[in-house]
Formats: sequence, C-alpha cells, structure tokens
Amino acid sequence: MGHTQKAPMNFKTMSQADVPQGRNGKHKQVITAILSDLDRLPAGVALKVPLAELEESKENVRSALNRAIHKSDRNVATASDENFLYVWNESRS
Repeated sequence: MGHTQKAPMNFKTMSQADVPQGRNGKHKQVITAILSDLDRLPAGVALKVPLAELEESKENVRSALNRAIHKSDRNVATASDENFLYVWNESRS
C-alpha cells in the first residue's frame, strides 16, 4: 500500500491564545470620539466633523459610524457637504 501525502498548509499557524481579541479597526478613534461627543450633545445641536481631518473617506467613516450606531442601538442622523460630516442625535418618536 502506498502512502498518500497530505497537501501542505496554505497559511501559517499560531496558538489561539496569542490571537488578538477585539477589533480595533482603522476608524475606531474617530468613531469613539464622535460617539463620546454625541453622548454630551444637547438636543437640536449637530457635530461638525471636518472631512479634511479624516484619515479615511467620508463614505468609509459614515459606514463605520452606522455600524457603531446600530450596535449601540442609538438613533443618530448624518448629513454632509463638501467640507463637513454633520452628526446629531435624533429624538425617538
């Protein structure tokens, strides 16, 4: 009987204990700052986030913000123009 060789692994391996836990995506810092400011924002006031200061595109930051908003069950709205991303708390109806 002949021996069948196993195909080599496609990727390197590591101990599961050494795998980083938690996801700190590239948007985490700006999203955390926006959510923190939203917590202290009075009704009827919007945050004015300068797009020029964002490391990522407006669309990518807005998507990351949308994920964080839904994850934390918030009611938040956004708008934008060529210079700013506006973010505010919407009142729950």
